[in-house]
Amino acid sequence: QVQLVQSGGGLVQPGGSLRLSCAASGFTFSSAAMNWVRQAPGKGDEWVSTIWSDGGRIYADAVKGRFTISRDNAKNTLYLQMNNLKPEDTAVYYCSKGTFRGQGTQVTVSS
Repeated sequence: QVQLVQSGGGLVQPGGSLRLSCAASGFTFSSAAMNWVRQAPGKGDEWVSTIWSDGGRIYADAVKGRFTISRDNAKNTLYLQMNNLKPEDTAVYYCSKGTFRGQGTQVTVSS
């Protein structure tokens, strides 16, 4: 069965950096398009980024130039490097493959 296990996240000051990880199992990771989405308090899901099996990637305008999605197919792991974090980036972040998603990890940006 598809499993996505996340790690990383936490509390960081504005301008800081964090890296999220998502360890995948139960499917052929190298062939899968993978996503990061987030949910801010009191709001619905917001798509953040997608990386395809060929390495192509795309970002939401809100994070473009600050976040980098990447994958390590040898480790079956998806990453999200987040730099120059802003308070409005505060949310629960989820990695996802289709309708499956990880358990979520809290990112809080606050001074």
